[in-house]
Amino acid sequence: MKNLLDYTINANGRLIDLSEPQVMGILNVTPDSFYAGSRKQSEKEIADRAEQIIREGGSMIDIGAFSTRPGAAQVTADEEMERMRRALQIVREVQPEALLSIDTFRPEVAKMSVEEFGAAIINDVSEGNINGAFGGADATNPNGEMEHDDNKYPAIFRMVAKLGVPYILMSTHGDMKDIILNFAREVQLLRDLGAKDIILDPGFGFGKTLEQNYTLLDNMEQLKAFNLPILVGVSRKSMIFKLLGSSPAEALNGTTVINTMSLLKGASILRVHDVKECVETVKIVKATVGE
Repeated sequence: MKNLLDYTINANGRLIDLSEPQVMGILNVTPDSFYAGSRKQSEKEIADRAEQIIREGGSMIDIGAFSTRPGAAQVTADEEMERMRRALQIVREVQPEALLSIDTFRPEVAKMSVEEFGAAIINDVSEGNINGAFGGADATNPNGEMEHDDNKYPAIFRMVAKLGVPYILMSTHGDMKDIILNFAREVQLLRDLGAKDIILDPGFGFGKTLEQNYTLLDNMEQLKAFNLPILVGVSRKSMIFKLLGSSPAEALNGTTVINTMSLLKGASILRVHDVKECVETVKIVKATVGE
């Protein structure tokens, strides 16, 4: 596709060409994710969902064991670890070669997933937890400013650099100027630590008003200045169903519209609940805009 970045990531020794749009299927092993259709608890449900993602053309499975929906109860590190390990055991039995992304902000969960189960990507929705929104500011001084001592870099930054895996850095800011300024600083921190494959997620729905979400979508091309892959995750989110006065269950059409716009604006990875529909979207956009 003409509008996509020519970029390849190294996922556990497997080279993934992101000039070809990738579809990441969501597997939530939580009881309280915002979209009821994505909650998978039993062994059969987890196995069936993993196989469905691959069967429908998804190239990545994103596994989450900590719900980040507004108002969700905090999950302890032990509980998240237990949920994640159980899910990974099940997924590896049915899809031993699948490329796995781990949706976590906790370094210990990332480490376990990569070292014990060969997970390939860490997807952190906390932006390194630099503001302490997920349980304590790991890397800020009392004034809320980022320290630059090696031991004060965000723990998840240090861990992904140590593990040598691609890292999805998601913004929790609302204004595009703030998103860009913070991405610039955080990307440099990650590079200082030796992290090589960094994927930017503008963070639709996280720390943003409805208006800010659509302003971000309108101006998403500005993120191409980083020359890094962009992931978009809008699947069935409130920016769709609140605008339309509907519900997550009725937000597939809106999701497809925004995914289409995102591809045209340079997104390399789409994170979705509805894999088949998203794969079809990619095929149609490719046929329309050409190689």
